[in-house]
Amino acid sequence: MMLQKAKGKLKSLSSEVMLPLSSSSFLCKDFNFMTDPPPPFSFIRLSHGKGSCCFSTVTVHNYLPLSKRCNVTVSGTSLFLDLGISEKETEALLDKHQALKLETIRARIHDLQNLGIIGHVLSTLVKKRPHVLIAPQTHSLLSFLSHEQMKGVIEAAQLARLLTATDPKFLSDFEAKVRLLLDLGIPTERLAHVLNNVNLTKALCFKSLEDIERMMAFLKGFGGVNLILGRPAILNFDLDSQLVPRIEFLLDMSGGDEAATTAVLLKLPFILAYSVDHYTNHVDFFRSYAGLTDEEIFKIILVYPSLFSASRKRKLHPRIEFLKQCGFSSNDIYKLLIKAPLFLSLSFEDNLAHKLLLLLKIGYRHGTKELGLAMGWVCRTSCKNMQEVISLFLNYGLTCEEILAMGKKHPQVLQYNHKSMKQKLDYLTEEMGYEVKEMLAFPAFLGYGFDGRIKHRFEASGKISGEGMSINKLFSMSTARFSKKQEKKLPAAMTKIS
Repeated sequence: MMLQKAKGKLKSLSSEVMLPLSSSSFLCKDFNFMTDPPPPFSFIRLSHGKGSCCFSTVTVHNYLPLSKRCNVTVSGTSLFLDLGISEKETEALLDKHQALKLETIRARIHDLQNLGIIGHVLSTLVKKRPHVLIAPQTHSLLSFLSHEQMKGVIEAAQLARLLTATDPKFLSDFEAKVRLLLDLGIPTERLAHVLNNVNLTKALCFKSLEDIERMMAFLKGFGGVNLILGRPAILNFDLDSQLVPRIEFLLDMSGGDEAATTAVLLKLPFILAYSVDHYTNHVDFFRSYAGLTDEEIFKIILVYPSLFSASRKRKLHPRIEFLKQCGFSSNDIYKLLIKAPLFLSLSFEDNLAHKLLLLLKIGYRHGTKELGLAMGWVCRTSCKNMQEVISLFLNYGLTCEEILAMGKKHPQVLQYNHKSMKQKLDYLTEEMGYEVKEMLAFPAFLGYGFDGRIKHRFEASGKISGEGMSINKLFSMSTARFSKKQEKKLPAAMTKIS
C-alpha cells in the first residue's frame, strides 16, 4: 500500500528528486539561512523504477551557489564578481586565501581603482597576486601614491607591473627610496619620467637605500642626474657587477679621460646596456682587422657611440672589408669613420646598396679610393635626395663625367640638399651671371650658406669691385680676410663717389 501511494505521488516528478534535509531530519525550504562557511547539506534521494521505489540519504557539500552561501558583507565575494572574476575563480580564490574574506579589501581595491588600475588589469592582478590586497606594505604604498603630490606620478600600467612582479615585503621602503631620489637631485617635474621608465622592482624594491645612494654617488662623476634622466633604466643595473666594470672599460679606452668618458655616456646612455665582453669583442675587431689603435677607436666611439650597436658579423666586417678592397689604409679607415661613422650601421639592402648603384652609374669604379670616400659621404643623405641631386646636375647640362669629376674633387657634393643647391645654382647663373661650369672648378661653393655667405659676399663685392672675380676667390677666403679687404676698398670707393 505504501509503495502504491509513493508511486502515485511520484507520477509528476522526475525519475530522481533531491530534497534538502536539516540535521534533525526535518525538511527545510529556506536555503538562505546558512552561515559562512555553510555546513554540509543532507538530502533524501527518491528513486523509482517500474516496480520499485527506494529512499536514500546523501550528504552534499556546497550545494548552494557561492552567492547564496557566502555572507557578502563579510567576504567581499560580490566585489570579486563585480570585477569580472568568475564565481568558480572566486571560490577557489577564497578557499586558498582565507584572509581575503575581510572587509578591508574593499578599501584596498578602491585605492587601486583610484590610481587607475581598473577592469581587466585589476581582475588579473587580484587573480595572480591576491595577497597584495591584504599586505600592510601594499597599504603603505597605495597611501603614499594617493597623496596629492604623488597621484598620477606612476602610471597605472607601471603600478600594476610593480604589484604583479614584486613580493609585498620588498615594498616597505618604497616611499623612502623615492624621496631619496629627489634628495639626490632628480627634479620633481622629471620624477614621473624616471619612475615610469625603469623596472621598479629592480631599480628600487630590490635595492636598499644604501645601494641607491652608493650608485648615485658613483654616477655623479660621469653625468649623474643627467645620465639618469637620459636613460632611467640605468637604475635597473647592479652597481658592482654591471655599471662599475662597464664605465671603467670606457675610461681605460679614453686613457683615463673622465670628461671624454662622460661625453660618450651622455651622448648615448644606452651604451651601458652592453656587457664588458660586448665592448671587448668590438674593440678587438677594430684593433685586429682595421688596424686601429685604442686612441683612434675611442675617438670614433666619442663621435659615434652607436658603433657598439652594429653587428660585427653582419655590418662591421663587410664594411671594413669593402674599404680595404678600395685601397684604404688603417689611417684612411680612421679618417673616414671619424667623418662618416654612419657607414658602419646603415642597412646595406635598404640604403647603401642603392647609393652604391647610383655612384657606379655616374662613373665611379669598383676598388677605387674615390668610391670608398663617396660611399662615406653619401651616408649623410637619403637615397631620394641623392637621386634628386644627380638629376639637378643633369638638368643644368652637366654630364655624368663632369658630375664624377666634381664628386672626386669634393665628395660632399652629393650629400647636399637638392632644394638648397637649386637655389644656389639659379643665383649663380641668373643673378651673378656665371656659367654653371664655373662651379666645376669650385664645387665647394654649393656647401656655403646662401644668405650669410653667397648672397652677402656677391652683393658686397658687386657694389664695389667684385665683377669678374672667380667664385673660388670670392667665397673661399675667410670671413675675417673678406671683411678686412672690404674695409680697405671702402675709403677709395667713397672718394670716387665724392
